[in-house]
Amino acid sequence: MPPKTAPKQDTKLVLIEAGINIMMEKGYNNTGIQEVLSSVGVPKGSFYHYFDSKEDFACNIIEHFDQCYSNRILESLRDKTISPVKRLKKYCQAVKANLLAQECRKGCLIGNLSQEMADQSETLRLCLSRVMGKWRDMFAGCIEEGQKNGEISSSFSPNAMAELFLSGWEGAVMRAKATKSVEPLDVFIDLFFAQILK
Repeated sequence: MPPKTAPKQDTKLVLIEAGINIMMEKGYNNTGIQEVLSSVGVPKGSFYHYFDSKEDFACNIIEHFDQCYSNRILESLRDKTISPVKRLKKYCQAVKANLLAQECRKGCLIGNLSQEMADQSETLRLCLSRVMGKWRDMFAGCIEEGQKNGEISSSFSPNAMAELFLSGWEGAVMRAKATKSVEPLDVFIDLFFAQILK
């Protein structure tokens, strides 16, 4: 059965979402524009109506992924019914559950592309760095709240602790993919939270 053609007004979003799915699976370099177009039944001319290049397409993918993912992060971190530490743990458990559901494949698109493309494209490096900085700031806000209520140690700045959290977590996700096990996530969760609690 041929792929369904997307309505015109949704074509850009359909292409971006198809691109996310394929890049999560194959990375930037192994994702072909024709493969993306074929997967959603869009003619090649339409691609260049919305995107200047594959690099521009990837920047749009990064921005869209960030928008969706940031909303999920904020949903966890803004839940005032539980403490800041519980919010951070809830975020970790949600990502862990998602990775388990994917059998420890795919991982984090931003982490994957950062490893693959940061040295190859300055444009993509800047897009990825901006997203990671935004995520770090979200975690820092939650950590600062925990420091103010006396739940989290104030030995280090919220930004430094958030940087450690983000770097360690992304590394644990990468290790989970390599080992096909969520054990690296469990180790990170146990050690990180043991260190930050007051």
